[in-house]
Amino acid sequence: QVELVESGGGSVQPGGSLRLSCVASGSIRKIEAMAWYRQRPGDQRELVAAITSDTGSTNYLAAVRGRFTISTDSAKNTVYLQMDSLKPEDTAVYFCNAVVEDTWRRSRNAWGQGTQVTVSS
Repeated sequence: QVELVESGGGSVQPGGSLRLSCVASGSIRKIEAMAWYRQRPGDQRELVAAITSDTGSTNYLAAVRGRFTISTDSAKNTVYLQMDSLKPEDTAVYFCNAVVEDTWRRSRNAWGQGTQVTVSS
């Protein structure tokens, strides 16, 4: 079993910053990639940012490119999302995602429980 636990959400004024963290634990042999998704009220869940473990290659939603930065600490099985210059339209529930190889060499797609980010004046 693989578990993801997010932290760092909250409320902030437009132009402010937040840093989300997500720690992966459980029967993990190797983390292939980690990502952050978000779901705004009435919308489908969308990919915000992703990073691969082998090359560190990143991918961003166009609306957040240049404002958000995804990074990892492989020693801690942790992924971060630094969010700067936040806008009201960034308000959403943010979910951590990880693609891992478990100890039985099976591919797992794990999700966190979500953390609320609210940007409002």
